Amino acid sequence: MIEATSCGGVVIFRGKILVLYKNYKSKYEGWVLPKGTVEPGEEHWQTALREVREETGVEASIVKYIGVSEYTFHVPQDIVEKEVHWYLMMADSYYSKPQKEEYFVDSGYYKYHEAYHLLKFSNEKQILERAYNEYLNLKRDNLWGIHRINRIG
Repeated sequence: MIEATSCGGVVIFRGKILVLYKNYKSKYEGWVLPKGTVEPGEEHWQTALREVREETGVEASIVKYIGVSEYTFHVPQDIVEKEVHWYLMMADSYYSKPQKEEYFVDSGYYKYHEAYHLLKFSNEKQILERAYNEYLNLKRDNLWGIHRINRIG
């Protein structure tokens, strides 16, 4: 059994959610949220910001920690137990550019219901729902964008 930790972000700009389309040799295909593996010496929030920037080209700020999702998948001769820590983030603009080296072929901002239905994995849908509800609560209370963790250099 291999244990792995990743971090990612639910990135919002003007009420729309950033999602990526991945296509790896037509074996792995679908819309996902940006996320990636924690590197040695990195804090989870730093990983989340770095992965969003690397995979999408988006400069974002963390608004709030959303929670963790866990799932298991099989690789040749082993099983991977993955834990993903998620953050609600605010983008600076609608700009995004998918990271071709990681087989992302499209990216963009979508309305909540569109992003929800596009997402391939149920655990990411659950995280999106939690993050978007938090966003709506912050908006309602006029707190969206007030408290942010600055970008990493």
